[in-house]
Amino acid sequence: MDEVRAQNKFHCPSCGAEAVWNPAKQMLVCNYCGTSAPMQPGETGGEVTENCLITALRNIDPDHRGWATATRSVKCQSCQAITVFEPSRAAQRCDFCGSASIIPVDEQLRPIRPESVLEFKISEVNVRESIRQWYGSRWFAPNKLATKALTDTVKGIYIPYWTFDAQVAADWTAMSGDYYYETESYTDSNGNRQTRQVRKVRWYPSSGHLDHFFDDELVPATRGVDSTLLRKVEPFPTLQDLKPYDSGFLSGWIVEQYQIDLVAAAQSAQNTMEQKTRSLCASQVPGDTHRDLQVDADFSGQTFKHILVPVWLLSYDYGHKSYQVVVNGYTGTIAGKYPKSWVKITLLILAILAVIGVIAALSNASGGSSHRTKESYPPIERDRNLPGRLHFN
Repeated sequence: MDEVRAQNKFHCPSCGAEAVWNPAKQMLVCNYCGTSAPMQPGETGGEVTENCLITALRNIDPDHRGWATATRSVKCQSCQAITVFEPSRAAQRCDFCGSASIIPVDEQLRPIRPESVLEFKISEVNVRESIRQWYGSRWFAPNKLATKALTDTVKGIYIPYWTFDAQVAADWTAMSGDYYYETESYTDSNGNRQTRQVRKVRWYPSSGHLDHFFDDELVPATRGVDSTLLRKVEPFPTLQDLKPYDSGFLSGWIVEQYQIDLVAAAQSAQNTMEQKTRSLCASQVPGDTHRDLQVDADFSGQTFKHILVPVWLLSYDYGHKSYQVVVNGYTGTIAGKYPKSWVKITLLILAILAVIGVIAALSNASGGSSHRTKESYPPIERDRNLPGRLHFN
């Protein structure tokens, strides 16, 4: 995973120290004296725009690449993350996995610069408390996990995403089927003649047309964050809440540089849209069932955006395994993986077996008691000497 520190610094108007973006106050705040910076990101003008995909795949404007500042890069030998930061900073450990095995690397092709950003809304204090509560609700987690996981190591990271729009016009053909039933006779295992209803299908050709607009199909471009966890904390609000890219939003935060490039992301989005197009066409086919669906789709007006979305990331080791907890930095949705306590799992299994044993014992006791009660009464028979009168033996 490539990662970059926000390059432009915003200085506090009171003491001159660096001001960073504060999610709770939604403005730049000096961590040294607490002064709020007068300039707020997003007030510098500009708007979120869609870019022509075909033009971009042919040639990206060099002015839209890079971070417009001198940088140094190091690569983690453990998680393969490439961190890009200011030349004055001395990197000691990987910001993502904590490994000290980092080596200098040459800068590669400058990345496409993000053009819009979804700013952090959830503060670090709230995130730490949410993670502690989340741990507390994991019954199978070891009791000491809360101290071993070290929530103080939570980091706010801007994750790269690609979004894609496209208009699709699709013609489809298929064989539609209507169910009908016929009565048939058969001989059962005892040699008796029986009847039953058998479902059959009456097939006939059908065809149709679909027009659909795909809006903001998301493709995550991260390698460092577990993709299954990332999908669980989606969705990230996109068009309605995105702000034009402003380095002020990134001040003091870690920013991951994409490793899934535009070409690979566009192909992934295309595959997803083709699958969804086929499903939409299938939903138009009349009848109870269908087969031999053929779809001829034409995609046009394809555009894309490169955006940054906020996540809080907690990476930790427990035993011999590594785990991640991911929190959506805008909505607060949380997902994570955690170690399981074999002691708790064993106790649960024993408890289940004990309950099954108790139920079985009660069932047997109830059956035996009923049988004894029935036999405890003496048999009743008629007195041979007095017709109609009963006597007990």
